[in-house]
Amino acid sequence: MDNNLADNKVICKKIDDNITKVKAMFAGCDDLVEHEFRLNRDGGGEFIEKQSIYVVYIDGLCDNETVETTIVKPVTWEWRRDINISLWDAIVSYEGQSADIKEEIDFEKVMFSVLKGDTAVFVSDSDKALVLSSKKLPVRGIEESSTEGGLRGPRDSFNESLRTSTALVRRRIKDLKLKINQGVIGERSRTDYAIMYIDDLASKELVEDVRKRIESYEIDAIFDSGMAEHLMEKKWFRPFPIFQATTRPDKAAAAIVDGRVVIAFDNSPEVLIAPATINTLFQTADDYYNRWPVATFARIIRYIAAFIAVGLPGLYIALTCYHREIIPDKLLYAIADARSGLSFPIVLEVLIMELLFELLREAGIRLPSQMGNTIGVVGGLIVGQSAVDAGIVSTIVVIVVALTAIASFAIPNEAFGSIFRLLKFLTIIASAFWGLYGFYLIMLALLYVLASVDSFGIPYMSPVVSCGYNESEGIRDFILREPISKLKLRPNWSNPDERRRLKRK
Repeated sequence: MDNNLADNKVICKKIDDNITKVKAMFAGCDDLVEHEFRLNRDGGGEFIEKQSIYVVYIDGLCDNETVETTIVKPVTWEWRRDINISLWDAIVSYEGQSADIKEEIDFEKVMFSVLKGDTAVFVSDSDKALVLSSKKLPVRGIEESSTEGGLRGPRDSFNESLRTSTALVRRRIKDLKLKINQGVIGERSRTDYAIMYIDDLASKELVEDVRKRIESYEIDAIFDSGMAEHLMEKKWFRPFPIFQATTRPDKAAAAIVDGRVVIAFDNSPEVLIAPATINTLFQTADDYYNRWPVATFARIIRYIAAFIAVGLPGLYIALTCYHREIIPDKLLYAIADARSGLSFPIVLEVLIMELLFELLREAGIRLPSQMGNTIGVVGGLIVGQSAVDAGIVSTIVVIVVALTAIASFAIPNEAFGSIFRLLKFLTIIASAFWGLYGFYLIMLALLYVLASVDSFGIPYMSPVVSCGYNESEGIRDFILREPISKLKLRPNWSNPDERRRLKRK
């Protein structure tokens, strides 16, 4: 046998050797479709010499009709042996009826292309192979985002196809300077990813930093952008996300135009945006589609909701246990009346209800959507009312916990909001031990952590914390969102030479 068979990177000129290698490599893979087509000179059935092509693809990942119409039929029905041209040149120059076909000399790369849904074509007397783009992957259609809803704006969202994700961004940004750099991560999963940015708007250092972080690890498999996000974090122990995840193409396109970098992964419906700040994590796409007073009011509500989500239960414990003199008399009497007959202390009462609501939330996520909505609404009402009737908790605590849960839903970014859900338990514990002093301690610690975090060199609390250039422009799109006509400059992370995005003619 040819010595080249020992080297899996070499494509042999003898097509039988290539067939042997493919069969050995895919032994036990019943979804492999492979067939050798023999060709004749004059169509009369007489084979002058063995001239053949060997077609290989994975059933379920490939559009077999494309393979038949672009390679198999033109070559097997129309090709005639010509002493002046080889079979390889005939397919490449004349018979192959596809623009998306490339030559490959590395056998392993050909096989990886097959695993991605492409079709490999080996040709007699050639040490190269053709890779035909014939992907037809099983993915969802383009649907409305179920996690980032809105009243105005586009209704489409990313799906699990990398090419769909890049196409949805291209559809919105028709600029030759929009660059899409693709790569592969995962030694076994071979997951494709794409880094998207506008060449003259994104900082060169930011693009290079993102690329280095992705390429700095070797891992068996990446199945979702969340796994890659954790790998790219330099300080894993910090709870707050340094990437903004989104399923909306319009939000990703807006981030790219602002000079940020978007990373999309195959098999993931969410893309990552870098850098991320508190300001961007509290923003929604609707903010720029609605009138500026409406958007400003909505942002104020979100910041208030964040404070309620992390601090209201702890504040209630601190006031009722240590600082009753602060509570108005009528409200204090109402709380005392509601707690009459209860045997649990206030701290335990709040913890029971908080854990109960977290349990209902988790159960609602895991159940099918119809049942999940029922569990979330009916379960909360029935269990909460039953707990009050049974004398386990008071009505005031039910109101506090329910308001806290509602406030957590008002935070637009799920990963960011989840951290607030965890921090509220620290606030509860600190307030139970030290009252308002413990509450203030947690709030100060939270501000300290937020002020010390950065995302790709950009302070997490920007534009409150300065990061250079003209910081006053960042305030225009902070809690107060000024009219679009006033937002003339891009944010601080963009290229300083290309910061102006709006000017009057």
